[in-house]
Amino acid sequence: MEEPGHKSVYRDEAAQALWDMLALSLGGAVALGFARFAYALLLPVMRADLNWSFTLSGAMNAANALGYLIGALTTNLLSARVGLRRTFQIGMLVTAVSLLLCALTGASLPLLLLRLAAGVGGAWVLVSGGALAARAHAAQSARLLGVFYGGAGIGIVLSAVLLPPLLQAGWRGAWLALGGAALACLALTLKTLARLPDRAQAAPHGHDHTPLQPLSWALAAYACFGVGYIAYMTFIVAFLRQVGAGGLVTPFWALLGACVFVNPFVWGPLAARARGARAMSVQMLTLATGAALPLVSHHPAALLLSGTLFGLSFLAVVTFTTIITRRVLPEHAWARGIVAFTSIFAAGQVTGPLLTGLLADSAGGLRLGLGVSAAVLLLGSILALGQPTTEHRHV
Repeated sequence: MEEPGHKSVYRDEAAQALWDMLALSLGGAVALGFARFAYALLLPVMRADLNWSFTLSGAMNAANALGYLIGALTTNLLSARVGLRRTFQIGMLVTAVSLLLCALTGASLPLLLLRLAAGVGGAWVLVSGGALAARAHAAQSARLLGVFYGGAGIGIVLSAVLLPPLLQAGWRGAWLALGGAALACLALTLKTLARLPDRAQAAPHGHDHTPLQPLSWALAAYACFGVGYIAYMTFIVAFLRQVGAGGLVTPFWALLGACVFVNPFVWGPLAARARGARAMSVQMLTLATGAALPLVSHHPAALLLSGTLFGLSFLAVVTFTTIITRRVLPEHAWARGIVAFTSIFAAGQVTGPLLTGLLADSAGGLRLGLGVSAAVLLLGSILALGQPTTEHRHV
């Protein structure tokens, strides 16, 4: 029979684990919620003010994704020199400063470079944060990892509350608000970061290059996810305004963000129990359904259901990549696996906004671009079913 004292210690450890994940989740709020997704709210105002095409509009988020790819490929080098905690802090600071500087110019090239810098910083935050989260508590569950990645929902909800009133006076104040909020989030993470283990487990001698082939099907599905989800998240607000649902933007975005934050409680049990990448397949099928709904009906209920399905599922896919990495690879290769997923994700995200923007500028308009994104998500759902069910024996 378990001693009462042991139960108390377990409760204290569980509470500490939750608080640690909540603090780390502010990195996702900055790297994703502010630096990437909030752009969808600014895009219609900036496009009207600066006379952008949909292609240039998409290029702004493609630049962010390219920066994310560069950041993902350099995170291990940076963290080897300064540690995971300092990498997380540097990434938060770079992202915050990039957001603040976006308020200072309307010229396309400087804005593209700033979006690129925000992507680099965001990748440093998420890759180092994912590594910290995966090691912070040995017994942590898929639900706790979901709390870390679900932090993007905090950023989306805050954007929905903060930005619409500011955007009535123009887009520059919105960038300043995002940058200021990012600096506040950095300050709130410092105490937790000081407690977390800072270095990755060293690879055993002769095992520095663990093959990633066992993850190949999940990686292929994740590439489709990168292409498909970012197209929706970049252009859905513009689409809502285009079809006369502009008054729905604030509740739609807030609902989507709230659903992001609760996704661990929806998907956690399935992600923990389902073998292979079946959970990922169901999540991507849900995303494809959510992306297709606005193309079928413009009724407010259908549009809000679209945001709900998308919000509940898209970061659940991101969470699952850490879960399957921990299952399939030995611990010393976890960071390498996370970098591989992050890199292929970023490559997909570079393609997604550009492809959708080009299609949106064609005769098919935004409807065609969003339709292609839904089809790519469906393809990813099918590919995920090919992931083997075998797991690493030490995990």
